[in-house]
Amino acid sequence: MANIQISPSASNQFEPSIAVNWLNPSVMVAVAVDLRAGPALIGLYKSIDAGVTWSTQLLPLPTGFASMDSPHIDYKFPNTFVVVANALDTDGLSGTIVTYTSSDNASTFGPPVIVNQGFGQFVSNDQVVVIIDKAGSSPFFGNIYAGYTHAYNTQFIPGNTIFFNRSQNGGNAFSDPILLSSVNEFEKFPGIAITLNGIVIVGWITQPPGSSSFNTRTSQDGGATFGPETMVTSVVVVPSPLPGYQFRCLTFPSLAGDTSNSPTTRGNVYAVWQDFRQGYSDIFLSVSTNFGLDWSAPKPVANSPAGSQNFFPAITVSPTDGAVFVSYYTNRVNPPNLDVFLATSRDGGNTFTNTRITTTSFSVTGLALIGDYIGNAVVPQTGRLVTVWTDTRTGVENIWFGDNQ
Repeated sequence: MANIQISPSASNQFEPSIAVNWLNPSVMVAVAVDLRAGPALIGLYKSIDAGVTWSTQLLPLPTGFASMDSPHIDYKFPNTFVVVANALDTDGLSGTIVTYTSSDNASTFGPPVIVNQGFGQFVSNDQVVVIIDKAGSSPFFGNIYAGYTHAYNTQFIPGNTIFFNRSQNGGNAFSDPILLSSVNEFEKFPGIAITLNGIVIVGWITQPPGSSSFNTRTSQDGGATFGPETMVTSVVVVPSPLPGYQFRCLTFPSLAGDTSNSPTTRGNVYAVWQDFRQGYSDIFLSVSTNFGLDWSAPKPVANSPAGSQNFFPAITVSPTDGAVFVSYYTNRVNPPNLDVFLATSRDGGNTFTNTRITTTSFSVTGLALIGDYIGNAVVPQTGRLVTVWTDTRTGVENIWFGDNQ
């Protein structure tokens, strides 16, 4: 279970995401915010030897923009990778969601495509996630879905909503956006799951000052339309900064669907999030066995000592056997230093075993930002689960890679 640094040491990187080519799992591609050139850009880190060595590059800024953040990546059959990110103008107000698409295993990328344009003090987008329909049973196989936070009247009386776009032509163009959440609430950072038959579930957590809840909406027609909101559970949002630390700590969900043919779990939808209901941050799971219509009572999955802080969960499900994997930060080993752990379930989320991914605890003392998320991906052929995270063991924030093998 070696740890490998995959980004340059001389500058800071954070907010990593990773994807694996399911047909050629030697190819792994990660993205993160990368400050090596000065302004925040999107670093792209690629391995062609299953994570042993990594090359690095920066994705080009779209014309007219000054910096970028919030990258996320997913894989599309057979050799395509799609990167979404948030592009900012010089005043940092007009967040615009863009995508980059490569059809040659991330060797080259086409020009960026605008998904949703930002406009000064009035519209700013952020916190974007991309997921591609890889369910073999889906009539919408290959659809690309992007969900993001759409902020409006940002410098006046700001509001936050969850928007959704889809592409049916490989990322060359995206449909008109769909508003999924209520304008009477304040939401951040959606999660997206795809399950059997191409059913799409989008979820988010409403934020204070109002009551907080985890809500979802479901699409039966490949993201064209969505049903009404379903409440998964009430949520106690984790304080930000996290108690005992200085960094921002946003509370948001991560979702994944079981597209395997496992007879006991196929079609399950899993949702994880951090929650402060016990007086400390812990990772909770809820499961839907009817494609998002109903959800189980929340249960903790980290099995961490009471009072420890566990946060920023990322979930993925094996398409071969339905195994559930949740990567997360925790201070359970050497507080206040952090580690990355992996919770694994092979019985549909009923029980979890937790293992340490990091080989060294690392300090985040005094840091105001460590990024808002980490990433993971599964190698279907072997059950290997790879995780990328922000780590300070070199003295600066770099992206590190580890697995469960």
